[in-house]
This record gives sequence, C-alpha cells and structure tokens, in this order.
Amino acid sequence: MNQPKPMLSVAEALDFLLAGAIAVTETETLPTLEANGRVLALAQQSQLDVPPMDNTSMDGYAVRAADCVSGSAVLEVAQRIPAGHVGQPLKAGTAARIFTGAMVPQGADAVVMQEVCVADKDGERDIVTINHAPASGEWIRRAGEDIRAGSTILEAGTRLRAQELGLAASVGLAKLPVVRKLRVAVFFTGDELAMPGDELKPGAIYNSNKFTLRGLLQNLHCDITDFGIVPDTLAATRETLRRAAEEHDLIITSGGVSVGEEDHIKPALEAEGRVNMWQIAVKPGKPLAFGEVNRSSQSGEQSGRAFFLGLPGNPVSSFVTFLLFVRPFILRLQGVQNVAPKAVTLRADFALPKGDRRNEFLRARINAQGGLDLFPNQSSGVLTSTVWGDGLIDNPPNNPIAPGDLVRFLPFGDLMY
Repeated sequence: MNQPKPMLSVAEALDFLLAGAIAVTETETLPTLEANGRVLALAQQSQLDVPPMDNTSMDGYAVRAADCVSGSAVLEVAQRIPAGHVGQPLKAGTAARIFTGAMVPQGADAVVMQEVCVADKDGERDIVTINHAPASGEWIRRAGEDIRAGSTILEAGTRLRAQELGLAASVGLAKLPVVRKLRVAVFFTGDELAMPGDELKPGAIYNSNKFTLRGLLQNLHCDITDFGIVPDTLAATRETLRRAAEEHDLIITSGGVSVGEEDHIKPALEAEGRVNMWQIAVKPGKPLAFGEVNRSSQSGEQSGRAFFLGLPGNPVSSFVTFLLFVRPFILRLQGVQNVAPKAVTLRADFALPKGDRRNEFLRARINAQGGLDLFPNQSSGVLTSTVWGDGLIDNPPNNPIAPGDLVRFLPFGDLMY
C-alpha cells in the first residue's frame, strides 16, 4: 500500500514556487505618470544634483553670518528673491528677502527665518533687524544634498509607487522602462457556482472567488483573461487549460484541486502538462496545485508552457493561499526579488488553547489597545473574517496562544499589493 507523501511546509512550498519562477523579459516604456504599480525594468540614474542649487528651506532673510554676530544686527534689505528667480551677489552689510525654495545668492551663507526678524524703514531704505546670530549654513539646503548626479535612484525590479514616481520626476525622468504586464488567465470550476444577479437554484452558491481573485490580480497590475465557470468534467477542464495556455504566462483556477471524483484539475493538469506540488501543511488552504501547462504551436508541436496555480474552492482558503503563494510568485515573474511580506510582532489579546498540526493563518484585527483580537469563527468558508480582519497571524504548527503572547502578524495592506 502506497504511503501518502508528507506535506510540504509553507516555507518549503514557497521556496519551491519561487525557484521555478522565470521572470518576464519583455519590456515597454511608459510615461512616468502612467507607471504607477508597474515594475521597473532597468535601473535609473540621475543626470543632475537634487536640489540643483543651494536654496532656502524657510521664508526669511539671506545674510552673511559674519554680519550678524551681535544677535541684533540692522541690515539694509537690498533685494527680494522669490522661488524661481536668481538674485544678485549679496554685498557685505546687506540682506536679501528670500522665500522658501529660492536660490541662495552668492555671498550669503545663512538664512534667518522671518519670525526672528523685524522689517522696518529707514527713510527710503528697507531695513531689517536680525534678532539672531545664525551659524553658517543655517536653513540652507545644499546642492546635491538629496541626490548626486550620476547616482542610481531606482533599482531594476522596483515596484513603482507614488513616491518612486515622484522621485523619478524630481530628476526629470519623463518616461520609465517597465516590465510588460503579466498575462494571467483565470477560470473557476464547480457546477454549483452561479453569478451574482442570476437566480440561485437549490444547491447553488454565488461565485465569490471570481471577484476576490480578480481584484487581487488587478492590484498586482496583471492583464486578466477570465474564462468563467468551467463545467465539472475532465474534458472541459483539459480544453480550458489548453486554450488558457496559448497566450498567457500564468493560469490560476479556483476549486477542483482536492482528491474527490469530481475534482478534475489534477488529472487534467497531468494530461496537459505536469504537476509539481500538491499538498501543503497550511490552514486554511491545504490543497494547492502548482504546475505547467504545455503550449502548442500551429503545427501541433510543443512551444513553451504556461505556469499553473490551482487554488482551493473555499473562499477563505482561496484568498489566503493567493496572499501566501500566488502573490509572491507573480511578483517574482514580474522581476521583483524581495517578495517577502512585511511582518510585525504584536500582542495577542485572546486565547487559542490548542494549535493546529498545520501552519495556521488566523484572521485577526488590531484593537484600540494595540493588541490583536481573533475572529471567533476561523472556518475556511467564513469570508466575513477577511473583511473584519486587518491581517493574518502566522501561527506555527501545534502552537497554542495565550493572552499576552507575542505573535507574528501579516497586515493585509502589505499582502495585497
């Protein structure tokens, strides 16, 4: 009698997945304004210093520090320099009225904030009393203080957020080379599935996974082709796999990955490609399929493959396994190297008397005291737990949790994008 193979740990399964990921190499160039969420294909260097010149970080007066050592110097205001204008060299014994961001005039070596200055008139002359003895360099942002010309500002493989786009714009980069969008096909198996808006017949359920998974894929800026709900037959599953493999990098399914007579993903995948992995010691989400689907040319010969990830059908299992396995796999296909989610250590404000034999990911919420509350029903079908919660507690196998214990927490905000 064949003995069942031992289940892979979460870490082993993720290592296996990432080792098999082959990053997309095709690129495109986008206007910087349109590159939000995309992955940078080539490192970017600055061609200029930022800031490009010494400028003031305060509204006030540009002075020579040597003229103000008394702490109550009275200086003639010889010029006015708004941002975007260039002043004249500052003469000894004078000050320049200057505004935030303006270039510091030659000869000035400090800026005194206007709050410690008193403007006045001496006949026809504008004067200012400087009630402060500034140090050389005070309130001056030096040229190149932030970025030096020739330095790398963004590495290849960077996921571009709003702040990266702003940084690129600050050195004048109007366009950015990015990895082309990953082409992902999705379909859903189960004769019991119905779409919202359709009549819900006896024994049927609405296909919530379609909306959850497509939303998660959109967050990762994938091009999505949805093949819909596929009948629970081996022939239909094989046919959809073949069609999906033709022009896609990755195929994702939900449902049909268990070992029942109506679960056709595994035999279909074995017929159309290969299965690399099957059982993972994770809760929720034990059944997970990873493999490849062969792609055929017009002549019928094999011409490459599409990666395949088959998620369980239970809504929470599908959601959690996407966050733990599909998300990092997609990021690696996009060329991102650091795909590990950010984790924080927080206090448990609940009791879990007995841990599961598998690595369990518990839906929890941060309370007003900075600790974690546990959703009372951790069933894999309770989708409300994912809306109620702020993230997942990564609880090792066989690990009970007592109030006050410190636990590893994965916020949803760092798992979904």
